[in-house]
Amino acid sequence: MIDLFSPLKLREIELKNRIAVSPMCQYSSQDGFANDWHMVHLGSRAVGGAALIMTEATSVSPEGRISIDDLGIWKDDHIAGLKRITDFILQQNAIPGIQLAHAGRKSSRTSAWKGDRLLSASEGGWETVAPSAIPFSDDTSVPIALTHEGIGKVISDFRLAAVRSLKAGFRVAEIHAAHGYLIHEFMSPLTNKRPDDYGGSFENRIRILLEVVEAVRSTWPDGYPLFVRITSCDWREDGWTLDDSVKLAAILKEKGVDLLDCSSGGAVPGLNIPAGPGYQVQFAEQIRKKTGIPTGAVGIITTPEQAQAIISSGQADIVSLAREFLRDPYFPLHAAAELGAEIPWPSQYERARRRK
Repeated sequence: MIDLFSPLKLREIELKNRIAVSPMCQYSSQDGFANDWHMVHLGSRAVGGAALIMTEATSVSPEGRISIDDLGIWKDDHIAGLKRITDFILQQNAIPGIQLAHAGRKSSRTSAWKGDRLLSASEGGWETVAPSAIPFSDDTSVPIALTHEGIGKVISDFRLAAVRSLKAGFRVAEIHAAHGYLIHEFMSPLTNKRPDDYGGSFENRIRILLEVVEAVRSTWPDGYPLFVRITSCDWREDGWTLDDSVKLAAILKEKGVDLLDCSSGGAVPGLNIPAGPGYQVQFAEQIRKKTGIPTGAVGIITTPEQAQAIISSGQADIVSLAREFLRDPYFPLHAAAELGAEIPWPSQYERARRRK
């Protein structure tokens, strides 16, 4: 039986178990640089036994940041700080992954604990971009609708970010196409009202994602996996649907994507999403079942038994934990003990393995 602590081979990369650290924004950078906070935050989860350690949404351009405090990889100067982190993660027998992102119209904000408000020009705010000139909400700016030239720059930014990610030591790259950020804004009919070849039909709305995938895959080594995080549904009948995601998954599988990270929502505010334990696992299960592509399950996964059940029942190939990892950086070590699995502890911590 495949269980939570079974290895998973994706191309030439083997994950030692099925537990991943989900991307979690830390809002702790200056000018996009990784620092000691990121080192400790990501490194401690590697020490704690997770197989895949994903960075937070890492901006491919300055204007692609959610907030002015976001992590970035839009210039070569960012590589050294990230390489220090990936080196440490690899030393812990874990795999470092990076989520490449562009926030689109949901950008130029202050950090969450600084009010989560629109930045003024004097604070370093910038003009936001989107497929269409439609603001996310009343307290966000009206974005500039991207021209074909602007779309080309976005695709180039993702490709160059992938080149830098490789130099920084990452083994897995994930394209962020979820949560109402730029690529998802193109995909969803709620946010894409373009009359050109990047709007309208399903095929046109997914065009930018396919072009980003092609650009990243062209520079990402054949032996390294490429993930895509998607919003599996918009939670509105007139939005992006699970059927759309199934159709997209089959296409992405043929384009060289190795795993879909299945989240949901984020396109528009004010929806009544029925959040609860494992509420998004159904999407990973259906997409995996109908297309055969490996999937990652996310969303209020908090206990070892729950994570084990998701993997052993074949609902997903990995489980990605977010807030539970904030509460417990050593979740995998504790989960193994609870489930009766024997996994290595760091030598420095071995004396604490047994309580008696």
